[in-house]
Amino acid sequence: MRAISGWTVAVAVVGVLLPGCASTHQRTYEEKTQQLEARQRANQELEATAHAQAQKYAAVVYFAVGSPLVDADGQRELRWFVQQMQPYPQAMFDVQGFADSTGSEATNAGLSQQRAENVANYLASQGIAPERLVTKGFGTTSPAASNVTPQGRRNNRRVEVTVR
Repeated sequence: MRAISGWTVAVAVVGVLLPGCASTHQRTYEEKTQQLEARQRANQELEATAHAQAQKYAAVVYFAVGSPLVDADGQRELRWFVQQMQPYPQAMFDVQGFADSTGSEATNAGLSQQRAENVANYLASQGIAPERLVTKGFGTTSPAASNVTPQGRRNNRRVEVTVR
């Protein structure tokens, strides 16, 4: 009969105990993973709720004929908008410029883009990070009203700021 060494017994004991350790470790790992996933889902739900709340707000700035300058009324509107967006630091914004039918389409395309950029610059000056702002000029392609009346043309010379 052969004698069993101490090392042989130690290896046998470790071989029996390790599978139990591995399953305990695996259970702990799975529990932690489930907790992290649940926390991530909760954060995503909070972000979705915040996004839905932020989308309730928009700003519209109107412009004089042929002008890209944000006037005092426009600045007041944008300050109000920035104040409403304070609770939503992750919100991204579309800044879309439009023009009436006064002037050529080429002129209006550039003017609507310049209006959008001026509004975005004003928002940035009020604390909204520029990387959160996406600007686009649409010229006369998306009128809000008929260009037949002075009031309709006024409504078309605008920039709309919305939450993406």
